[in-house]
Amino acid sequence: MQFLLAFIVVAPLLGAVAALLPAPPGLKGRNPDQAVLRHGVTVTGAVLLAALVLAAGFDHDHPSTMQATTDISWIPALDVRIHLGTDGISLPLLVLTALLTFLCALHSYFKPPGGPSPKAFVALVLVLESGTLATFAVLDLILFFLAFEMVLIPMYFLIARWGGDRKQPAAWKFILYTLLGSVVMLLGLLLIGVKSGTFDMVALATDNGRGLTTSVQVIAVLAVGIGLAVKTPMWPLHSWLPDAHTAAPTVGSVLLAGVMLKMGTYGFVRILLPVTPDGMRTFAPYLAAFAVVGIVYGSLACLALARPGAKGDLKRLIAYSSVGHMGFVLLGIATLTPTGVNGALFANIAHGLITGLLFFLVGAVKDRYETADLDTLAGATGAALYGRAPRLGGLLAFAAVASLGLPGLAGFWGEMLTLFGAFDPAEGLSRPAFLTFMAIGAFGTLLTAAYMLIVVRRVCMGEHSEQPHPVADIQRHELAAWTPLASLTVLAGLWPAVLLGLTDPAVQKLLAGGKS
Repeated sequence: MQFLLAFIVVAPLLGAVAALLPAPPGLKGRNPDQAVLRHGVTVTGAVLLAALVLAAGFDHDHPSTMQATTDISWIPALDVRIHLGTDGISLPLLVLTALLTFLCALHSYFKPPGGPSPKAFVALVLVLESGTLATFAVLDLILFFLAFEMVLIPMYFLIARWGGDRKQPAAWKFILYTLLGSVVMLLGLLLIGVKSGTFDMVALATDNGRGLTTSVQVIAVLAVGIGLAVKTPMWPLHSWLPDAHTAAPTVGSVLLAGVMLKMGTYGFVRILLPVTPDGMRTFAPYLAAFAVVGIVYGSLACLALARPGAKGDLKRLIAYSSVGHMGFVLLGIATLTPTGVNGALFANIAHGLITGLLFFLVGAVKDRYETADLDTLAGATGAALYGRAPRLGGLLAFAAVASLGLPGLAGFWGEMLTLFGAFDPAEGLSRPAFLTFMAIGAFGTLLTAAYMLIVVRRVCMGEHSEQPHPVADIQRHELAAWTPLASLTVLAGLWPAVLLGLTDPAVQKLLAGGKS
């Protein structure tokens, strides 16, 4: 198990180096570009297989215990250690990351990215995977920061070199926002490490803030929270996200929404909740307020983009929907209750599955019609997917109703548990304030349903009754890439105990200061 977790983190990095080397003569085949794309599928497939074996070998009777741990001294002078481990909180995120990256590699193999060398593309995707997996696996604050930063450069180049219109400004906006947030976050992490005498996240969680004064905790939450909030993204630090998603290639959008946004919320749960409880209690009402503003703001932005004549971009609309969905995750964390935090973690996974599927589908629609403009897709020569590509239209409608939180699908449970958590927040928090936040969040779910149904009506049905001209429906490789996401969305919706059984004991222990 130790070897498996280390392999999961390191293998994509080694695969990225191998992708840049000349291919051995026997593996080149007829097309060197296809050979390197096949290499990406092979490496990400091996990592996914290792993640599934790790999940199968995980002790499900003790999900609150750190398992598959590696603890090696790295920089003795600073007491920085190569400390890896996984529990019920991080394991689902590791598997989700491995799955989405493999599906992106598979998609790229059958539909190679337009742009510079596929070698660089595959290497960047693998470095991005390694950094994301490391973020969810490391148990040292300095290593967490390094892994957190490791994903920025690959995503910058994926947007800047393989993106669409206005890719350079979007890439610069992404890198500047996230780097500035990270500088502040590093100061907060160093403050925690210096004042407590250790960077070990397990020891800090067990200490539960007893070695840090309340003022230090407040400053640390403010500094670290800003960096995490930018990556989440929390309103009003979200403005880089719509531009990045609109310009990014399909694979970039899937990875950005599916796994990179989860790094910010994971940091709140893994670091700030157990290490700085007093600081989190101070800032929880403000975090919840920003969260519910984000929920309503994201939904209203989507409604504005979806209305006829707005020339709204479908990718941009899905990006703004992420601001709203991640608002529910932040609201759950702000309740400081097991119910709310479990809801936040469930919503994280559900958002990765559903929004990853949505970006795959929007990319497919854009490939077929060479535009993601909603007015064009709804016009006389537009998509009208139910008539022209019924399976694609049906799957898009499925992903949309999953995103709006239909009961029986994955999106429902996270939002419901988050609202339950806000109904009865942790002791010391203002219940009237959180009841207000709950009401605003519930109103946001109605707005979400409104814009998603408008999108389905306009794109799938069209606004004209002309004789439909068939276009390519779902291809085999698309079916292979999308079926796991749709299946897991249904599975998580019908059987939420699979995920909650993993996260709940770990969350209970985290909030109890390391005591099971």
